[in-house]
Amino acid sequence: MSAQPTIIIVDDDPGIRESLEGLLRSVGLQVKTLASVPEFVKEGRPEGPACLVLDVRLPGQSGLDFQRELAAANIQVPIIFITGYGDIPMSVRAMKGGAVEFLTKPFREQDLLDAIQLGLARDRAWLENEKAIAELRARFETLTPREREVMALVVTGRLNKQIAYDIRISEITVKVHRGQVMRKMKAASLPDLARMADKLNFTAEKHQTC
Repeated sequence: MSAQPTIIIVDDDPGIRESLEGLLRSVGLQVKTLASVPEFVKEGRPEGPACLVLDVRLPGQSGLDFQRELAAANIQVPIIFITGYGDIPMSVRAMKGGAVEFLTKPFREQDLLDAIQLGLARDRAWLENEKAIAELRARFETLTPREREVMALVVTGRLNKQIAYDIRISEITVKVHRGQVMRKMKAASLPDLARMADKLNFTAEKHQTC
């Protein structure tokens, strides 16, 4: 992942923003400070690895509500909550929602730095996975409709002669299509192809309803 990581701080207290920015820059991190959730929504998440340091209590919308909205919109970004008014139900809700950490002010600087490194590691892994899936989708798009039909049956463990019977083509034709699928998908083996189909959430049932 070549892009430099970005830590986004969302807190309506200018003093807190300035203090956190100074801390993070002192350890070589790239930082963006924002005063509200709408500012973050407007700018969106950065291209490279990112981590969001989010105050629980913000004007207009709580950080916890924003966490839920991000999840509903399928926008992935690791969140570290900070608050001066935390309680156990609040922290449980945050962690169940996938937060990396829930820190109550005043917190140890090292605890925040450790949480940020964990968040960035999570985000790098997620971005790498998204990149891999995008590459798989691109390969899948090169398959013809018949090749997709054959692939859907191959990954269920059906034999060539069974597939030939199922879709009413010759066994030799099935072998040709199967070979093309393996080549285009760059699959080294049937289990490898099956893992690809699983990552793409591609099944015979879904193919038949397409």
